[in-house]
This record gives sequence, structure tokens and C-alpha cells, in this order.
Amino acid sequence: MSKIHDRLAELGITLPAAAAPVASYVPAVEAGGLLHISGQISQQDGQLIKGRLGEDVSLDEGIAAARASGIMLLAQIDKAVGLDRVERIVKLGVFVNSTGDFTDQPKVANGASELMQDVFGEIGRHARSAVGVPTLPLGVAVEIDAIVAVKAG
Repeated sequence: MSKIHDRLAELGITLPAAAAPVASYVPAVEAGGLLHISGQISQQDGQLIKGRLGEDVSLDEGIAAARASGIMLLAQIDKAVGLDRVERIVKLGVFVNSTGDFTDQPKVANGASELMQDVFGEIGRHARSAVGVPTLPLGVAVEIDAIVAVKAG
């Protein structure tokens, strides 16, 4: 077992199977030492986490949805290159399905940001954007994409 898989076990996290694309794209592209991960929607145990922040999803539920999307990112990284090749989580782009007056997108995004730091330590600290959008695919609450620096493999 790898060092990062050991850490996941310590945290009580079991990675799901990496989600297959639902349209015309690939889940991950490695280029120039960077791994670009396509947006991962909020789902847990095969169930979509749906809804809109500021309407029918609470802040705590949104944070949990972002964490679930972050776990899906980890599954995609593991499938694409292996978690032990991660050199740095460079950036997360967090999209939050929210009403026009909801302004806590950064707090929602912390669900994924804190996960990356818990799993990877200092190299899990990253740049980030957290934006509200009026809708997301399949009505999910959160979608996150990522840029990850990877060691030569």
C-alpha cells in the first residue's frame, strides 16, 4: 500500500471507483508535469448530492458535497497517475449551485480544500476559485476541477 493510501485509511476514507465521463471529454490529461482533472460532481456511495445552496441545501450539506467531490478528484488522480506521484495540488476550481443571494461559496469550497490538506499535508495547500452558478450538471450541488503537479513517472 502506498503512503497516501495509508493516510486515506487513517482518515477513514475509502476511494470510490473513478467516475466515467458522461459526455465528450476525458477525465484526466497529463501534460507538462501537470495533471488536469475534469470537473467531478458531488456524489457519495453512487448517489448524486443534488440541490441549491441558499434554497434546499444547508451550508453544512454543501461543505459535505464539496468534500465528496474532492474524494472523487482523489479517485481520478489515483486512476490517472497514482496518488504517490502528486507533487502539489496546484489549484481547485469550485462551482457551487447557489441562489443569487448566497455568498458563502468559499466556506462550501473549504470542504474540498481541507480534505486535500488532510490527505497531502503542506503539498495539499493550493490556489482556488469558488464561484456560485445558477445550475450544475444533473442538478448537483457542487462540481470541482483540479490542476495537480505530478512527479515524473
